[in-house]
Amino acid sequence: MKSKTALPVSYRLGVTSRVLAAVVGGYLMAALASICLALWTPTARADAVITGMMSSFVFYLLAVLWCFACRNAARAWLGVMVPSVAFAALAGVGWWMART
Repeated sequence: MKSKTALPVSYRLGVTSRVLAAVVGGYLMAALASICLALWTPTARADAVITGMMSSFVFYLLAVLWCFACRNAARAWLGVMVPSVAFAALAGVGWWMART
């Protein structure tokens, strides 16, 4: 028996996509931000790592808030992946500079 208040499949898929963007994309963005801060903070190595790790919670929170504040799931994914790519590029440059 089908309920009259059943939500459409497109709505359910949109919410599922936002949840995945928040959980997976937010974790990726927070991890890359943490690495960037650890590489680019001009303090002792241990202090830089702690600063990066503690600030990753803020980045994760911002990613989750962003994913559920957007009008559609595509914008949520875009808003998480663009900063992730930027953080990955900065981490790569920082790692390359530290090796030379």
